[in-house]
Amino acid sequence: MVVKKTEKEKIKKITKEPKKKTGKEETKLKVGKSKPEMKIFNTLTRKVEEIKPIKKGEIGMYSCGPTVYGRAHVGNMRAYIFADTLRRVLEYYGYKVKHVMNITDVGHLTSDADSGEDKMQKSAREERLSAWDISKKYTDIFFQDEKELNILKPQIVCNATDHIKEQIELIKSLEKKGYTYRTSDGIYFDTAKFKKYGDLAKLNIEGLQAGKRIDVGEKKNKTDFALWKFSGENEKRDMEWESPWGKGFPGWHIECSAMSMKYLGKNFDIHTGGIDHIPIHHTNEIAQSESSTGNKFVNYWVHSEFLVLGEQEKMSKSLGNVINLDTIKEKGFTAMDYRYLCLGVQYRKRLIFGEEVLKSAANSMQRLKNKIIEIKEDNPKIIELNKSSPESKKYLEEFKESVFNDLNTPKALAVMWNMLGDNKVNNSEKYSLLLNFDRVLGLQMDKLRKEEIKVDDKLQELLKKREEFRKLKKWQEADKIRDEILAKGYTILDTNEGPKLENLGK
Repeated sequence: MVVKKTEKEKIKKITKEPKKKTGKEETKLKVGKSKPEMKIFNTLTRKVEEIKPIKKGEIGMYSCGPTVYGRAHVGNMRAYIFADTLRRVLEYYGYKVKHVMNITDVGHLTSDADSGEDKMQKSAREERLSAWDISKKYTDIFFQDEKELNILKPQIVCNATDHIKEQIELIKSLEKKGYTYRTSDGIYFDTAKFKKYGDLAKLNIEGLQAGKRIDVGEKKNKTDFALWKFSGENEKRDMEWESPWGKGFPGWHIECSAMSMKYLGKNFDIHTGGIDHIPIHHTNEIAQSESSTGNKFVNYWVHSEFLVLGEQEKMSKSLGNVINLDTIKEKGFTAMDYRYLCLGVQYRKRLIFGEEVLKSAANSMQRLKNKIIEIKEDNPKIIELNKSSPESKKYLEEFKESVFNDLNTPKALAVMWNMLGDNKVNNSEKYSLLLNFDRVLGLQMDKLRKEEIKVDDKLQELLKKREEFRKLKKWQEADKIRDEILAKGYTILDTNEGPKLENLGK
């Protein structure tokens, strides 16, 4: 969605952590303990809080998944890398995590004001496919992108279209309790009847009503939202269902409430998403869920910031500034380069995206690869870190303190580099620590290895000609061939055994 200026200001205020009144007591980790507290910034309270699970040793976690009407861009993927990192840290801490993610394949309209066309139907019309085919196409691409980014697949992936019954039942319970009303185009939730509406986003409801400038149509309040939309009389839809209120399809917000509560219960631990979900989607989820059950819906709401292009708006299809994973691969970067870039910026800070910052991340990944190759040449043994040197234990403790304190991955990466540069830590300890850290970082360090260079006949012939020119002291001709080889992505190493080629790529 396109974020208006006023809404951007709200989002900025939402995610800004308040200044501490009593020094650093609230966020300082208790280093002396065997295991520091696991803390996260809770959007609901605007505080970094210790995570206290509902069920000891277990975490129920729901992530808002993609609307599969098109290819997810790298801005979208940042949110999923964040959710993956959070899950990895929770498991690294020792929790058993039940991770649920939805696939929105119906009901997400082109406007957050419950108007416009269903995004799935719009994409189906443009690509001349059925909405079902569009859903499968982009769901498959999404999970291929996740696989390349080494994102762990949630234990439960649930499609909205497979849970129509649950959504209808949730709407019926809201209707029974008097929270709904009917208009000519659907069944709506009356937000005026939920007294805590807007608490998550700290919305000024009275101000919104007093300052409304748009036609709310048949809605009672500007903030009211659709639970069920009726199919238009002359509308041809691929996805529609019979309901107690007439033929139609569910609203976007009801899907997440119905599916998350089905798999995680009426009250669960953590709900993740991007900050653009806070003012509308997640606010509406809370309203409908808590109105239905009478219970607190989620204990910890955790949100990732936008990825932006320079000083522009967030990346979105509507703004025409979309870059996907294939785009960065075409420029010679890898999925792991992008993952490293995301880890290098704390999830609650804006990630300013561009080729230069991606190049810097790629260089860091190349340095890491070179270091791992160097360590492996020493034939390191994987050791038990609790029996390692004091220096090694210090780095392990510092890494844990970083990631357990609101997912401070930039600091965790700094700890990793400090460890790699410390001569007091031997190579077996370094390699063991890297594999331990990678349980959180997910950079596939165990797969980073020296590649054999396969030189085709044409390249081999160029190398031979260069050597002949060098023997004849025709330096200009030799340099010209060297430049030609460089342009093909290789550099020449002049060794005692003769010239050798090294791949400049990864």
